[in-house]
Amino acid sequence: MPASYRASRPAAVRGTIRGVLELAPLLLAGAVAGGLGATLGIGGGVLLVPLLNAGFGLPFDQAAAASLVGVLATAGSVSVSSKTRHLLNIRLAIVLLVFGVPGAIVGGGMLHLLSDTTYRRIFGVTAVAIALLMLTRLDKRNVRPADIDIGTLGSRLFDDDTQTVVAYQVIRVPLACAVAFVAGLLSTLIGIGGGIVIVPALNSLCGVPMRAAAATSAFMIGITAVPGAIARAANGDLGDLHVAAAAALGVFAGYQAGVGIATRAPVRSLKILMAAVLIAIAVRYLLV
Repeated sequence: MPASYRASRPAAVRGTIRGVLELAPLLLAGAVAGGLGATLGIGGGVLLVPLLNAGFGLPFDQAAAASLVGVLATAGSVSVSSKTRHLLNIRLAIVLLVFGVPGAIVGGGMLHLLSDTTYRRIFGVTAVAIALLMLTRLDKRNVRPADIDIGTLGSRLFDDDTQTVVAYQVIRVPLACAVAFVAGLLSTLIGIGGGIVIVPALNSLCGVPMRAAAATSAFMIGITAVPGAIARAANGDLGDLHVAAAAALGVFAGYQAGVGIATRAPVRSLKILMAAVLIAIAVRYLLV
């Protein structure tokens, strides 16, 4: 072994260890965002953006870009998780994607038109609006007997709260499609993936149970996030790829852990916790 190589190896090892230690907080932040996002059913983006922006000092545009990479990891986690696969409504996801993807593309064309302050305000307003919507529907459950006609987009699933097979119908489909477009738009603009919008809307307005809405949304926002991530990268917002990669790995791991909690926690408690988290985020971006 050449002497020059032996001399340089310790330095290389120290550099690698230092790099891992520097990325460890980002991995942890991603895991927290992914875990809470899975538990609350809103995906990790709405939590990862504030963590990277306020916690690590990343500019909002870079935090949004890194968050979209984390959204892709979340969607992949849903696809491979046996705990959530049975909750996916593929037919509904495909219909929503027809509108969500164009929304994300339109958002990509608007990136250069808005200021950093505007992005922050949009983030805060979105968070508080969804929190209020969830609080008005705390005791509303959308499960029905398994023998009903579920229609074209409805489905059946095992309900952990009642320990029975239940069914649901999807109502107000045009509204769901409009919400999907808005979610795609916001996905690109503020890096949230869209779950924060789609899940409460499907649950509160369109008759989809909370857990089914969360799983379906997490699956489809991975596809919706692709145009946004590409647009953010083209806009120069992706920044250090190590940051995005570390956060994405953390989100993937955290989401797997959070799913196990979400399937056992009472739906009403999840809605209250979701609203509390969103209000705290809204305060951070609207009043601070």
